[in-house]
Amino acid sequence: MFSDNIARLFLGILLIINALRLLSFTADGSSIGVCYYNQDENLPPAHVIVSMYMSNHIGRMRLYEPDAGMFNALRGSAIQNLHKALGYGGLWNKIKVTTTVSPSVMAVSFPPSAGQFSQSAAEYMEPIAQYLGSIGAPLLANVYPYINFMQNPEQRSLPYALFTANNYVFTDYGLGYRNSFDATIDALYSSLEKAGAPNVRIVVSETGWPSSGNNNAASIYTAQVYNSNLIRHVLSSQGTPKRPGQPIETYIFSLFNERRNFGGTTSESHFGLFDPADMRPVYPIDFQGSGY
Repeated sequence: MFSDNIARLFLGILLIINALRLLSFTADGSSIGVCYYNQDENLPPAHVIVSMYMSNHIGRMRLYEPDAGMFNALRGSAIQNLHKALGYGGLWNKIKVTTTVSPSVMAVSFPPSAGQFSQSAAEYMEPIAQYLGSIGAPLLANVYPYINFMQNPEQRSLPYALFTANNYVFTDYGLGYRNSFDATIDALYSSLEKAGAPNVRIVVSETGWPSSGNNNAASIYTAQVYNSNLIRHVLSSQGTPKRPGQPIETYIFSLFNERRNFGGTTSESHFGLFDPADMRPVYPIDFQGSGY
């Protein structure tokens, strides 16, 4: 039988199915999670994956599709306790339908206050955003400062991307920004406001940094710095300049490096925190927010 710690892990599972059905039962919205992308036939069995999450103090998991093996690994008294908790608390009503976007849906993303969906995206994003607001569901957003930096390294500094800038990089209507992560989220919030959905919360469904690749920005050092600083930033619950004090539920991509060939772009297969061959960490990282 698994302990009640497994129940707490399960309480934090995000299950993304074809229609992107979102389950989130934890009270602590600032928790850090890790995406589990089960597309490799040689990955460890589900019970080993669950043990990895628990031993590394990872309290949330994002799945991209139904995984019977993963749910089976969580069976037993922990699941029975979970079912009772959900039944008594009426938490099944918190299962929402949502969708995932990337910053590419914005025509303008800088400065954050000017954030606005593109004309083509607004045709579908406005009704979606307003619907999410009506049912109290979040919008999932993939936020990758690494990609922003690589697309424009001359104008976006590496410290700004890695959470290591000592001072404000820019101000926007009196709000100071030190990192790309916050700026992207706030640009999306501005876009939601203009779309008539000011109360929709953003959940960062993917973010991360590659530990290897065909460029100098992708290295074990930069990946460790980014993810460690990200964890500290999220666990601080300080929010963003536009939404101070509002927790940012965030999921790091991904648990494992991928062994697929991405056509010469080696960085895409090196976002993982662990090596799938031996399950060892690619670099030390503390999910409770200590050092790097």
